[in-house]
Amino acid sequence: MSMTVHNEASIAMVTQTTPAQPKKTDPVRTTATGAPAEASATKALDSTAKTTEQGTTQKTEETPAAVYEKSQATQDKSPYKINRMSAEDRARIVQQLKDADAARQEQFAEIMRRMLNGQKKAQDTAFGFRTADAKTVAQAKADIGEDGYWGVKQTSQRLFDFASALAGDDVEQMRKMQKAMEKGFRLATGAWGKKDLPGICQATFDRANQLFEEYYKYKEEEAAKATAAENNTTEKDTDGKEAGTKDTAKKR
Repeated sequence: MSMTVHNEASIAMVTQTTPAQPKKTDPVRTTATGAPAEASATKALDSTAKTTEQGTTQKTEETPAAVYEKSQATQDKSPYKINRMSAEDRARIVQQLKDADAARQEQFAEIMRRMLNGQKKAQDTAFGFRTADAKTVAQAKADIGEDGYWGVKQTSQRLFDFASALAGDDVEQMRKMQKAMEKGFRLATGAWGKKDLPGICQATFDRANQLFEEYYKYKEEEAAKATAAENNTTEKDTDGKEAGTKDTAKKR
């Protein structure tokens, strides 16, 4: 009888002192209830990916690799897709390009008109044709000076820079911008109701045209250099081939 009590006490002590073992989710091992290993593995795989508080997915070794399936819809990346368009679609695209081109020219003509208008207002203020305090008059005189904001040099350069930005360093487009500048000049003249613009505006217009002409000359020189370099390379290749042919003939 005492032996039985002693055994039960020992069992109780073991139960109290032995820490509880964590459950194992190893899908390869057999579960404590004797369930098949395949069933345990399936359950483990279902719980291997858990989302943390930061939204990061933690994956265990049992997480199956991601499988990416090709989309059914395929995109046509042919560079000559336009050739398969209908005549109506091609005409619509061409018209859109023409409209965008015309819009850029109109935009630059308006820029030209506004810029000359601002220049004239500064000159009128500097010369006392507009009511202003002494400080404003002094600033206007500085603005229309040689290096001033509304002076010929800076204003003509801004006009040319605007044209370059709209044309994208394309000679043909730059010529269109130059014509648009002339249109803006006429619009400004008509708005003031005078035959001729103030001298500073006329000088600005002339200087801007000069910048355009310098640009065309520069592009022509660059094209000539590129052509000369290409011809020189072609001549060297031809001379090399001829020399190689002669060497081959001598060896024979």
